[in-house]
Amino acid sequence: MNRFDDIPETALAWHRAGKGAALATVVQTWGSAPRRTGAQLAISGEGEIAGSVSGGCVEGAVITEALDAIAAEKPVMLEYGVSDGDAFAVGLACGGTIRVLVEPVGRVLPEPLLAELVEARAARTPVAYITGMTGTPRIERDGHEERFRMDRSGFEEDGETFVAIHNPPLRLLIVGAVHVAQALVPMARLAGYDPVLIDPRPAFASAARFPGETIIDDWPDQGVRGFGLDTRTALVLLTHDPKLDDPALIEALETDVFYIGALGSTRTHAKRIARLKEAGLSEAQLARIHGPIGIDIGAAGPAEIAVSILAEMVRVLRQGA
Repeated sequence: MNRFDDIPETALAWHRAGKGAALATVVQTWGSAPRRTGAQLAISGEGEIAGSVSGGCVEGAVITEALDAIAAEKPVMLEYGVSDGDAFAVGLACGGTIRVLVEPVGRVLPEPLLAELVEARAARTPVAYITGMTGTPRIERDGHEERFRMDRSGFEEDGETFVAIHNPPLRLLIVGAVHVAQALVPMARLAGYDPVLIDPRPAFASAARFPGETIIDDWPDQGVRGFGLDTRTALVLLTHDPKLDDPALIEALETDVFYIGALGSTRTHAKRIARLKEAGLSEAQLARIHGPIGIDIGAAGPAEIAVSILAEMVRVLRQGA
């Protein structure tokens, strides 16, 4: 699967290569800032960079300050105003102000802690990196449910403790390479999801119909089981075929997948629920299935159905089931 970034990973690699490294993180913004809170830039002691804190507006100044911080082995808090002209150059209507925390790897950001963060990201484990200008940085896995749900980094109420949320990239598993899937895949990718298609039927799951996309030509329950489901994964079932949909549903309902939706009319869904009850699933498990799938917007045609599905996925992700 694609990562949205590899900034901490790059900083760790530079540090282990003996180059020295620092992580620069946007910790606060005002106005129309080019990057959101939590955006990061890695800087090596040799001036290499990866990532961005401003889309190019203030990177040069941050790099200079970061090289000094690496040499001094001390953190530094920076504040910059982004002019209207610079903001327009990176696609914004007006400027703003950003604060950036620079942490050298080593004495300030211990290598073992950065390695723990990198390992958690590789394992698709949501973690919160707790830091600031004072105190010892740490990683927490619990107690930040609202921030995890909203992908929202930011200062705590004390105004000193910064919580950087590191969530796994969002994934979408689609069972059924049908017409709705052809519309849903590009929409989901634009919304930040990494889509994967699962369908054992070669007439549907072909590279010609889904060029460049990841296709698993396996039975859905095996494909879902082999790929894995977690709190940052949505599962959408589009086949209308109980032989394909039901086994995948049973697999998914035993996991913490954040969204499960199944295509079909109210009558079709009632029959689905009856079958799954006979298979031994509980009322609580069955209540997790969104069926008929999507928000009721009177959708007509595959593209509008895809819009309704994606809208429901976003609502459940950000607001809960």
